[in-house]
Amino acid sequence: MEGLDHLADLFLDYIRVERHLSSNTVESYGRDIRFFTEYLIRLGIKEAREVTSKEVRGFIFAMKERGLGNRSIARGIAAVKGFFRFLLRSGRIDSDPTADIEFPKVGKRLPKTLSLEEVEALLNAPDLSTLLGIRDKAMLELMYATGVRVSELVGLKLNNINLDGGYIRVFGKGSKERIVPLGRFASDALLAYIRAIKGKGGFDSEYLFFGRGREHLTRQAFWERVRYYARKVGIKRVTPHLLRHSFATHLLERGADLRSVQTMLGHADVSTTQIYTHISDRYIVETYRKCHPRG
Repeated sequence: MEGLDHLADLFLDYIRVERHLSSNTVESYGRDIRFFTEYLIRLGIKEAREVTSKEVRGFIFAMKERGLGNRSIARGIAAVKGFFRFLLRSGRIDSDPTADIEFPKVGKRLPKTLSLEEVEALLNAPDLSTLLGIRDKAMLELMYATGVRVSELVGLKLNNINLDGGYIRVFGKGSKERIVPLGRFASDALLAYIRAIKGKGGFDSEYLFFGRGREHLTRQAFWERVRYYARKVGIKRVTPHLLRHSFATHLLERGADLRSVQTMLGHADVSTTQIYTHISDRYIVETYRKCHPRG
């Protein structure tokens, strides 16, 4: 008999190794599945074959009792559905108790963005008289210029950068590779950073942005740097992902086509990118009202 905890470990290994899901997704699914298996154990259920749709619906109710919102509940359901699909395909169960379980309705939230003035202030905040400031300037410019995810930014290696060609190679979700163009400002900031590092003895790591030792800078460390500069220039509630949102929105506002932005962002489905068109539509309406004599 395979216990629930053992099956959970097998499932998490499967989505990590076979499906190449990101470490953040695996971590989130892991929390949801652990909560689910703990819930089943409290009910006296020790085998996956014993689970019916009744227990799954009870688990959804337990998530609501915990005060989770629809978005978190939907992620929990997705994790449990994936878990049982894995068990069914591997022959460990005969039927899927989640087959008729529906997701709660989740309204799409429009991502917040920074204005051009706010972006300019944030990118000019680092102190370029210090190596730390030069590095941070390069990271901020690169993130806004390319729209990469934080995990992609901190995971960049030296050989992913092609300053002569004006692009970077990014490995995104599922280890999918994409080429993203670099703007002039980001190229200049990167070149200044690389020269500064070489002036201090050269790179001691394969990673472009590294912390102590040879490992890449952590997402949390970069997050703290962004928050520091946001406070410095008086911008509230800035996250690294806000620069990614701003990258996409500013491109679309200036006429970039949706498919190109989708490719640069690394979205598998164009519908994920389409949420930015709503922001651009709003921008158009605001511009009309501001500029038209009878707006």
